[in-house]
Amino acid sequence: MRVALGSDHAGYDLKAAIKEYLQGQGIAHQDFGTFSQEAVDYPDYALAVAQAVSGGSFDYGILVCGTGLGVCIAANKVAGVRAVCCHDTFSARSAREHNNANVLTLGQRVVGPGLALEVVKVFLDASFAGGRHARRVEKITAIEEKYRCGH
Repeated sequence: MRVALGSDHAGYDLKAAIKEYLQGQGIAHQDFGTFSQEAVDYPDYALAVAQAVSGGSFDYGILVCGTGLGVCIAANKVAGVRAVCCHDTFSARSAREHNNANVLTLGQRVVGPGLALEVVKVFLDASFAGGRHARRVEKITAIEEKYRCGH
């Protein structure tokens, strides 16, 4: 498993905690920035992580901003990315099992580091259930294809 990490300045501290968790678990990862608390634009980092996941170099992405919402919106603009903003373990597990989500977004101003790390663990440990859920994910992909091609 390979995980792409990214954050803006408002998510920098939580990203650092997640990075430390991944290192402790022996999970391969790469930090796509930002590398300080200096103000930056979150779409830049969301795009870098989303492209890394969409391109197949990474299995999953984790993005952090103040709310988790901005990076989620930006990441979902990249074809092949199914980003979800989760601040509880039920949603994180369901997003993987039912929606085959491949990017988790979190808000540093919304969730504390203890719960955030539990959400990360559940998200990375869960597997896509397939079955009836596969048909639904295929429909999402069809929508993405239709509008990406400009039809």
